[in-house]
Amino acid sequence: MRYLRMLFVVLLAVILIGVALANRQLVTVSLFPDRVDGFIAGDWSAQMPLFLVIIMSLLIGMILGLIWEWMRESVLRRESAQRAHELQVLEREVGQVRKTHHAPRDEVLAILDASKSKAGPVPAVVTTRTTYAPALPARR
Repeated sequence: MRYLRMLFVVLLAVILIGVALANRQLVTVSLFPDRVDGFIAGDWSAQMPLFLVIIMSLLIGMILGLIWEWMRESVLRRESAQRAHELQVLEREVGQVRKTHHAPRDEVLAILDASKSKAGPVPAVVTTRTTYAPALPARR
């Protein structure tokens, strides 16, 4: 698995280097259109190699996608935390109920429980259910 990951990283690096070498020409990147740029003071454009524009746009898109997904899944994370808290409360409550209700209520039950635990599992008893029909009147 580690070799596959290394192979993928090397392949990705070769592709990115190939894109960078093929797109070395300088391009002008402007933040605003030409007509709007006249109303805003300052120089809102830069010249950079095309491969840098491509790689930066991919990285910005990935970061925006990660932020979008993180915000979208916040509801699920909140619900999961709430359910985990409810589960802890219920487990604690069940533990308290087991402690209070598991203890034998009288001496006879304590003796019976002790004999069951010493004897091991009790074999299953098969019972059959019989039904009795009412007696039919005698014929004449």
